[in-house]
Amino acid sequence: MDLLNTDDAASYLHLNPKRIQALARSGRLPGRRVGRKWLFDRRDLDRMLGSEGESERGGLDISARNQLRGTVASLTLDGIMAEVRLRIGEQELVSIITRGAAERLRLAVGDEVVAVIKSTEVMIGKGATPT
Repeated sequence: MDLLNTDDAASYLHLNPKRIQALARSGRLPGRRVGRKWLFDRRDLDRMLGSEGESERGGLDISARNQLRGTVASLTLDGIMAEVRLRIGEQELVSIITRGAAERLRLAVGDEVVAVIKSTEVMIGKGATPT
């Protein structure tokens, strides 16, 4: 049994420790209170996240429908930001994320990833055509 305290669980789930405690108190996060501390079994967290046995599609089960599978073509870390270039078929997609996110995901060139696009609108522009 791999037990995590609140801070470890927060780091593992990329959430604030106060949020972890609130979720555990409400019963939405599997954990056990021991004295004044919360303990979380990593296997329970993995089950909750669906990390044990991926979905039939082998992808992420999230609400966003715009998911594109690709391969990390290049990764540039600069200061607090990271530029991630993905190869999706014959196309390239560029995402700017925080350096911390790239490090937490342990991104590396060649990794298979999923780009999740969540937007309320997409605009297309074109220069004026000479008449």
